[in-house]
Amino acid sequence: MQIWIPDQVRLMTLVIACGLLWSLESLIPLYRGRLNRLRHSVPNVVLTVLLVITNITFSAIFAYVSSYVVQNKIGLLSSFDFGVWATLGLSIAGLDLFAYLAHVLLHKSGLGWQFHRIHHSEKEVDVTTAFRQHPGETVWRILWQLAGIVILGIPLWMVAIYLTLSGLNAQIEHANIKINARLDWLLRLVFVTPDMHKAHHSRRQQETDSNYANIFSIWDRLFNTYTARINFHELRYGLDGFDDEEKQSLTGLLKMPFVKG
Repeated sequence: MQIWIPDQVRLMTLVIACGLLWSLESLIPLYRGRLNRLRHSVPNVVLTVLLVITNITFSAIFAYVSSYVVQNKIGLLSSFDFGVWATLGLSIAGLDLFAYLAHVLLHKSGLGWQFHRIHHSEKEVDVTTAFRQHPGETVWRILWQLAGIVILGIPLWMVAIYLTLSGLNAQIEHANIKINARLDWLLRLVFVTPDMHKAHHSRRQQETDSNYANIFSIWDRLFNTYTARINFHELRYGLDGFDDEEKQSLTGLLKMPFVKG
């Protein structure tokens, strides 16, 4: 059994989810008083388009690599007969672990941080921040996804499901929406929630270097990079030295990895 999700369906799903979350940000915002939401989102939207183009460019490589490892029974999962649903669950968890490791290294390596700080320089985190990343970072993440496919031996249709879930959760966890505290506590036992991820966008270094997980919160708990709670009254987004309008422009963001600071 295969559950194939066409690229057009995946893209439309993400667009619809973004629209719904954009609306929710107006109805139940975590932070109020935002000005020029549309103007603020323009650079993020353009970077999102570049992310989509980069992923499409690599889609043929994904298909070839996944097909090769499955046909030749390469990878840890090919050695066991877990059944379709168990294999799907393990594939999603495994790719999520590789996403966690890729994210940690973006923070811990000098070159990685040069690119990743585009995402963290965001002063007003919302749903459009989800895919605010330089094409160079996108390529880095793709390489880790390919490594996960090879090491685990994951069929392409399972990769497509993971990427769809990952994209949806990325939008949810960045959305500027207020979540009930009890619901947040319950959900974050398994998943990364908006409140959990907001700590990662703090200007405080200790909080920035925590809550790296993508879909499953277990990775931060397992590797001791988990921050349980932060004070939302004191939380400030962004990076010191990157607040001026020039650096926040599309041109400034694209140049940021190649500028000292």
